[in-house]
Formats: sequence, structure tokens, C-alpha cells
Amino acid sequence: MRIVIGQGSCGIAAGAEKVRQALLKEKIDARVSITGCIGMCYLEPIVDIYDEDKLTRLVKVSESDAPAIAEYIRTGDREKIDNLVVTDEDSEFLSKQTRIALRNCGIINPEIIEEYIEKDGYTALKKALGMTPEEVIDIIKTSGLAGRGGAGFPTWFKWNAARNSEGEEKYLICNADEGDPGAFMDRAVIESDPHNLIEGMLIGAYAIGAKHAVVYVRAEYPLAIKRLKNALEQAREKGIIGKNIFGSDFSCDFMIKAGAGAFVCGEETALIESLEGHRGMPRLKPPFPAQSGFWRKPSNINNVETFANVAWIINNGGEAFAAMGTEGSKGTKVFAVTGKVKRSGLVEIPMGKTLRDVIFDIGGGMKTDKPFKAVQMGGPSGGCIPASLIDTVIDYKALGATGAIMGSGGMVVMDESTCMVGMAKFFLDFTAKESCGKCIHCRIGTKRMLEMLERITKGEGKEGDIELLEELCYAIKDGALCGLGQTAPNPVLTTIKYFRDEYEAHIKDKKCPAGECSDLIEYSINADKCKGCTLCARNCPVNAITGSVKQPHVIDTDKCIKCGKCYSVCRFDAVVKA
Repeated sequence: MRIVIGQGSCGIAAGAEKVRQALLKEKIDARVSITGCIGMCYLEPIVDIYDEDKLTRLVKVSESDAPAIAEYIRTGDREKIDNLVVTDEDSEFLSKQTRIALRNCGIINPEIIEEYIEKDGYTALKKALGMTPEEVIDIIKTSGLAGRGGAGFPTWFKWNAARNSEGEEKYLICNADEGDPGAFMDRAVIESDPHNLIEGMLIGAYAIGAKHAVVYVRAEYPLAIKRLKNALEQAREKGIIGKNIFGSDFSCDFMIKAGAGAFVCGEETALIESLEGHRGMPRLKPPFPAQSGFWRKPSNINNVETFANVAWIINNGGEAFAAMGTEGSKGTKVFAVTGKVKRSGLVEIPMGKTLRDVIFDIGGGMKTDKPFKAVQMGGPSGGCIPASLIDTVIDYKALGATGAIMGSGGMVVMDESTCMVGMAKFFLDFTAKESCGKCIHCRIGTKRMLEMLERITKGEGKEGDIELLEELCYAIKDGALCGLGQTAPNPVLTTIKYFRDEYEAHIKDKKCPAGECSDLIEYSINADKCKGCTLCARNCPVNAITGSVKQPHVIDTDKCIKCGKCYSVCRFDAVVKA
């Protein structure tokens, strides 16, 4: 019998290590080990009990549950753990997915190479080394695999361009600088299945003729870096990386670069500048990295999820991957589903599913009683898609038609309590701060847009602000040097397109329809409904509420900081937000 505890970052943050230590103290006659993130982040900590082929999954486990789990293992008495067993409804979260990039996540121990090998690990690399590099590239071409970092550029084309570039010294680079707010796909893959990334990169390096592979990963991912280093050491000991891999003429070694967390370093030429020890700022193109990249040598850059598909494609054939998805978007895509959704976590689905399939069928719909309002796709570079377009197909073309983008896979779900002007301001604040400052359009333009959005959310908006915002958006899109600046206006453009009435309410009526902009709301107490329970007064952090027990209370608007605590704790709907 085996007990496997989910220890991705989400599991550890929820207390998984404490659960593991508590189970070890029980001295159970079972092997206790760890795994990465299965994707059900909302149910962590997760404990899987394997009795031969039978799996019992326990969720939201705490260290106090260890004795009951131990008793179940000793006696088989299911009643001891019934309250912890995952429900059939929650099990649908995984059963409705198709997992390729995430196929081993939450299944194997990421710190033991033998467990990856037992899952056919490195068989694809051996198979690829028996082909010519051109044959490998042709399989990737047949698969239709596009870059999963956001641009959706054909992977085979980038590999082929680097392959055909002159020069003996070439570099293969993995972009693991995942910077979108709400996105954690790449982190989960590295933490949970690092050898899958290594194998995909080795196949890519062989295809383009590179002897050097680099993983550029943000320093805020310490667990991912730790497990990747461990995986590289294990692979090196087995001769899987280094010289004459598997007895072939192919040699390749790895290095890890911990990035400082600049969002602009997700752009490939800015990433290269950072790798070389310079400030992360985009280069003018052409030349493209395939001709002049790292140290001005031919280089290829793909993100983690792209490489995570490669071994599966080599083992199963390009046709099998291409059979999934749509005409223009092949295979599966991983999304990090967050926000006002019941089941938040990692979702991998074939292209061609709809937003409704992900948010409602897999994600379980809204976790509040409020209606679905919009979903932000593609992070700061993406856009807001309204509820009226919930049946939009998930592929590059269909999402692009809405004004949003696929992006790396962030999916932030919003209900009617979200102010769309405030959402646009949030993303503009991010991009303005993350601008490298190299080009005027991005450096100054995003700042001016942010200032306008701040005025509007404070009730200081003026007639003509919406039109001026749109003018600025298109000027920045046309003039910015790199993808960060060119896509920064997307959240503003899509919120104006689909929620113009909210902008107008902020500007003309000085009201926030969602009741989220604190400068535009005011709290008061309806004396007819107030029972004088004092709950609001006891919870007010600034003592702005006064009144006697069993008598109507009053809010001092001069003292009120509009935190909304009184509104949320009142049990009689006496606190009014207007």
C-alpha cells in the first residue's frame, strides 16, 4: 500500500507537509511518498491511497486527520475517512479533461527519476535519436503544435529556422518566466514533472543541433528550481544529459538561469538580454533569435508547456496530437482557472471546447450566488470576454476575434461584483510598472492610460475620456516595440467594447455599478431594518459606527474608510451600499 501526498506549491501552502509529518508519526504499514500538483488546487491538501490498482483520494486533509487515515489503513474501515473522500462531483474536474502536458502531474514523485522512467520516460528521446533531426521536425510539423507561451507560432517552423541557420554553436532555451497574474501552468509542470520538460528540451536540442540547453525560470519559483536541479543531476548520473547521450553522437548539457521576475523578460529577445547579464529589454527584430540569439548565436525559445507536449508527440505520432483540437489549433491547452469559480486549478482540454465547458462544466460555475459576468483571458496582454460570449470556442482564431488572446493560459473568472473599469485599471497598473521603458509609446502611453483610469474610478472622469482612451490604445498598439506594449491596451479596449455602459456610469453618473470603486460608494444604515445587534460596530476597524444595543446605528461618513466590513457582516440587510 502507498500513501501519496500532493506537494506542489499549492499543497504545501495548504499544509501538505504537516500532513505528511503527522502520517509518518502514525507508523503506518505503508510507503509514504510525495507527488506534485494534480491540478485540483481548491481541494488541497490531497492524499492518495493506493491499494494495488485501487485509488482512494482524500481531500482537504489536515494533520488532525492522520489518526483516522491510519486506522482506515490498519482496519479497512471506510467510515473513518468518509468525510474526506473526494465527491463524485469533484472527481469530474479531472475526468472531463484530456491530459498530455499534465499527464504525470500528481501521479509520479517528481524527485525520483525511476518513477518517470516507469511511465515510459525518455523512450521518446531514444526514439528521436534513431531518426534524423529533419524527421523529428517533420513529426512536430504534422502534429500542428504551436507555441503555448501566447503567440501560437508553429513550433516546427522555429525549430527548422534554427536548424538551418549557419554555425556550429546553437542554443535551445526554455522560457519559464511565467509572469501573468493568475497563471501557474509552467510552475506546476516543473514542480510536478521536471523530467518531461528535460526530455522535450533534449528532443528539441537534437532537432536544431544545439549542444547547450538553458532554462530561464523566475526566482519566485524556488520549489520548481529545486526539483529541476535535482532532476538534472539524476539525468546526468544516468547519462541522459551530457556527452554521447544513449551512446549516440548527440551531446547536450543544461544550465538554469533564475530570472529576477520582470514581466518583459517573457518576450524572447528581452529574455536573451537578461541571460547575457544585461537589463531585460527587447531587441529590434530582425534578426530573429533563430539567426542571432543568445551570444548572437542561433537560438530557439519555447515555453514549458510547449516542450511538455513533445515527448508525447514523438511516442504517439504527430497525427494523434493533430486529431485533437480544431483546424487551426491542434492538440490540448492547459489553463490556470482562478477567480470567482468553484473549482480553481489546472485544466487541460482539447482545443475546440468552449469557455462554458471550462468555467461551468469543469470549473463548476460561480462560487458565489452572483451571475457570471466575464472572463479575462491571456493576462495583462489579453482581454475580457463577456457572459454573452460564453460559448466562444477555445482556439487562437475564435478567441482573437473577441479581442482577447489565448495567451499562456491564464483564465480569471469574474462575477457581477467585479468592476470592469477597475479590472482594466488593475492590468494597466501591472503593465505600466513592468514596462522596460525602451520605447516611448509603452513607457509614456501606458502611464497616461493608467492615470485616466484612476481618475475615472475616483469619479473624476470627464466627457471624452473614453474616446481618448481608445485613441491612446491604438497609438500604443501601433507604435510599441515589443509584445508587452502592443498588447497592453487589450484589457482597456475589450472592457470599453463590452462594458462601455460601466465607463459611462463612472464618468456621467459618478457611480460604480458593481459597487467596487470605494471612492464612488457610500455606506449608510437603514434605521427601519437595523436591530441594534452591534455586529457592524464591533467589526468596524475605524470605529465609524455608533449606536446603543437594540437601537438603530449610524455610520459617520467622515470616518468611514469604505472597507465594506459592515456590509458583509450585517445579518439583517440593514447596511446600504450606494
